[in-house]
Amino acid sequence: MKNPSTITAQEFEQRFDDGEDITHYIDETSIHRPGLESRRVNVDFPEWIIQKLDLQSKLVGLSRQSLIKLWVSERIQQEHQNHKSLTGSFR
Repeated sequence: MKNPSTITAQEFEQRFDDGEDITHYIDETSIHRPGLESRRVNVDFPEWIIQKLDLQSKLVGLSRQSLIKLWVSERIQQEHQNHKSLTGSFR
């Protein structure tokens, strides 16, 4: 007899396509998002930058770390767009 929590990939896809709740078929311990794993880096800032970061983070309601990650992400996306518009591609 087949385990009720085990189905074939085809059955899984069909149930998903039919709008059924398929979450009980997923092993959440094995889920990962490729390319989004965290990696620790250390950056030294002068005291005045730390003070400005702390002030800004309080104003927007984010932690210092979240604000830095947000700003770095925004800048990388901006540079990516600038490079694409100048060269027509990005490598």
